[in-house]
Amino acid sequence: MKSSLALFAEPVLATARRLLWLSTWLLWIPVAVYIVALNHNYSLGILQGALLVVSLVGLVVINTETAVVIYSCRRSNPWFNRGLLQRWGPIRPRRRPPSTVARPALTPERLPAQVALPFVSIIVAAYLPNEQDIIEETLLHWLTQVTPPAQGWEIILAYNTPVRLPVETHLQALARRYPALVLLPVAHSHSKAENLNAALQVATGEMTAIFDADHHPAADCLSRAWAWLYQGRYDMVQGRNIVRNAQDNWLTQLIAVEFECIYGVSHYGRSLLADTALFGGSNGYWRTAALRPLGFHPTRLTEDIDITVRSLLKGCRPVHDPAIVTTELAPDNLRGLWLQRQRWSQGWLEVAGLYLGAVLRSPHLDAAQKPYWTLMLLFSQGFYALVWQVVPMLLSIYLSDRDRDLNFENLNLVLMGLLTLSVLLQVAVAMELRPTACTYTRRHGVLYCLLSPIYFWLKALIGMVAVVNHLSGSRVWHVTARTKSKPNRWMLALRGVK
Repeated sequence: MKSSLALFAEPVLATARRLLWLSTWLLWIPVAVYIVALNHNYSLGILQGALLVVSLVGLVVINTETAVVIYSCRRSNPWFNRGLLQRWGPIRPRRRPPSTVARPALTPERLPAQVALPFVSIIVAAYLPNEQDIIEETLLHWLTQVTPPAQGWEIILAYNTPVRLPVETHLQALARRYPALVLLPVAHSHSKAENLNAALQVATGEMTAIFDADHHPAADCLSRAWAWLYQGRYDMVQGRNIVRNAQDNWLTQLIAVEFECIYGVSHYGRSLLADTALFGGSNGYWRTAALRPLGFHPTRLTEDIDITVRSLLKGCRPVHDPAIVTTELAPDNLRGLWLQRQRWSQGWLEVAGLYLGAVLRSPHLDAAQKPYWTLMLLFSQGFYALVWQVVPMLLSIYLSDRDRDLNFENLNLVLMGLLTLSVLLQVAVAMELRPTACTYTRRHGVLYCLLSPIYFWLKALIGMVAVVNHLSGSRVWHVTARTKSKPNRWMLALRGVK
């Protein structure tokens, strides 16, 4: 295992100085290279063209997703069919296998009267030393605040721990009190994927829901999810993740608004446009018959994205529903955010390298879904590395002996301005559509917009380091630290739903 550039891994670190040092090197090394190239009459036209293409594609995708979410708000029935590109364009929708029987769509409000939920398996995955302070609260939330199916359920806590912990005694007492709780210690497990695979071997429900140990779902999550899977058209439905510790500090407030943009606009817009979605690792509901043969890869940095792409290549169909709500804990410090996002970025790189060719050749993706997933995988490989070159290229043009390229500068300025406006529009829509009981307000949306250049720079820096780690062969997996959050309106609201 090679050494990693996973910053903030040390207990004590001068965060600002380390970031500034790394940013300076990553900026001035390409500046020096570009100056030498320009002074020797080499052109940067290919790189400039790539930057412009990336900016244009990003501009189109962001605004299209935002526009279709706005359009969906005008519909009286939010359950109208996904796949606007397929219905509005000359694209033949992908057919389900003949053995699958399509059933009429049912809203969650109509579902209990029409058909009873089947027996459901809930899998909560945990690395117990990391989640020992929050796991009892999470399980009690499931057992007391979530509406159980009429046919019954099992809540499987699949966990690993290197040593026995006192919390295990409390968990055993909780299991004796609630027979639906199944404790599943996974010996020799070193990953979330191994815990999930062990739980899948004992799960007996027709629907399997997967959650991280910090998630507190809404009371109606199971009925809303089954309403999609019961139709026979979809194999997985991903819900909406909301940050419940947004009030902890400025960082959790930024992440809360970011999650609203991701789950409330981007993921939802993608599902509406191309009738596709991704499994986000938690708050995901699968038909067990589709999930069990896939399994989770134990060595992937992002086992959720890996199983998403593999499921698509096998013909499974995912959908996103922002009405299926869960709350989670966001990292409350830069170290935790850095380690989490670095793993996400490198995990996407890993999946893109493994499956991009298969996605391009897949017969299970139609003419709208295939370009969409190709773009997502390509962007994961090159977006941050390309965008990072904007400042070095502009500086090198100023500092070199060559004449300034005003066309590139002006066009880049226009595109950057349009992208900024697009992000502001996305934030405005996300905050307008946020759940009424959430703990963040429009003021936090304004704060996010003001700090978005710095926050984007931080994410781009993380993405650059992830690229370096990936190319160097470093694959260090850091667990996202979990700490208790203060009770807030979201917890009280969810408890009042039942």
